[in-house]
Amino acid sequence: MSDGEPLTGEPLPLDLVNTRSAGPEGRTADLIDTPRRLAAWLDLEADRLPGDFSRSAPSPEDLAAVHAVRAHIEATLRAVTEGNAPPPSALRALTEAQRLAPVVRELAWDGAAVTAAPRRTGPLGVRLAAHLAESAADLLTDPGVGKVRQCEAEDCVLLFLPAHPRRRWCSAARCGNRARVARYYQRHKSSTANS
Repeated sequence: MSDGEPLTGEPLPLDLVNTRSAGPEGRTADLIDTPRRLAAWLDLEADRLPGDFSRSAPSPEDLAAVHAVRAHIEATLRAVTEGNAPPPSALRALTEAQRLAPVVRELAWDGAAVTAAPRRTGPLGVRLAAHLAESAADLLTDPGVGKVRQCEAEDCVLLFLPAHPRRRWCSAARCGNRARVARYYQRHKSSTANS
């Protein structure tokens, strides 16, 4: 995994927020800045999204809807992780995103029994924003949300939900290795300077 690839494997709302990472010289890099890159992210997350999301080609309007919900999720999560009340406007926006494409249990006959599959209707971006906002609502109302942390690497802004209380980095392969190499370099530099 390179710094230009989205970090995945955290709860879906964190994976979405983490598509805005620190780029060169501390500038923010948007890893889903085009419809094509959003489609690639949807493919990465396909096992956690309803099937119709990864089969559709996002439009610029769809991308805008995802960017908007991402900003509201991030504002809410950052406030909560800092022990502050989330912005009421972000909470309203996440609620509205869900309201625009509510889940309806679509009834069908499968030949032996009635089935009820959850479905949303509307444009891809509206459905996707609703699904992401609903995932955020699940995370934000979970007691574990207080454990969400920001990576301790100096130049990293990514969030994660640690499975182990001693976890310090978003990824051991990404930031953990850089921190270990930097510590080794500092120790080695100090020992050669003292010789």
